[in-house]
This record gives sequence, C-alpha cells and structure tokens, in this order.
Amino acid sequence: VLLQASGGGLVQPGGSLRLSCAASGFGLNYYAIGWFRQAPGKEREGVSCISRSAGNTDYADSVKGRFTISRDNAKNTMYLQMNNLKREDTAVYYCARGPRFSSSVEDYNYWGQGTLVTVSS
Repeated sequence: VLLQASGGGLVQPGGSLRLSCAASGFGLNYYAIGWFRQAPGKEREGVSCISRSAGNTDYADSVKGRFTISRDNAKNTMYLQMNNLKREDTAVYYCARGPRFSSSVEDYNYWGQGTLVTVSS
C-alpha cells in the first residue's frame, strides 16, 4: 500500500505547479482523498479534499480560486493544480486517503511521503 506524491519544486511567485499522487496496492476509488501541507514550525493543515466520486470538493480559504483538486480513478491518481502561487504556499505537501469526505487531518488514516513546494524569487 503506497501513496507516492510528486511534482513539487521551486517556483517563482505567480507561477504554477501540478502535484500528483499515485496510489498502488489499493483502489483509490474507494476513498475520499485530500491534500494537506505543513510549513516549517506550523501544524499540518488541510488544503483541499475530494469525495470518492469527485462530486464534492472543498478548499481552504487561502487557496480558493487558485488551487484545483482532481482525481482519475482509472489511473489511481489524484492531482492538485496550483496556480498563482504565493510565498506563503511554501510547505511540504502530503496526499492522504480517508474513509469519508472531510477537510480534517484527523479523518485521514493513510499518508503519502510528502513533496516540497518552495515559492521564492
């Protein structure tokens, strides 16, 4: 069972990145999935989540209108498109699966390893 996040890197303010999270060993379609982030010295926070059928999505206020979560159950992969990135988006980004649609860290029971996003000029 593995969640493999990728796509992080260094980007200038205003730039874009697309994070991917590939699942293996289980069917991602059985789970709600979410993206979370943790900046240095701060607690892990919810960024976005999406229901099993992709019928429901939720975003943190800080990323609304800039980030888009999606999933491709056929490819067993989830994505986070991040546009107009800001310095305060700098963090390690984690993907996770959970039994129900939720924006709370506590509701997710399996986590990927994280990918670092650095927004800097």
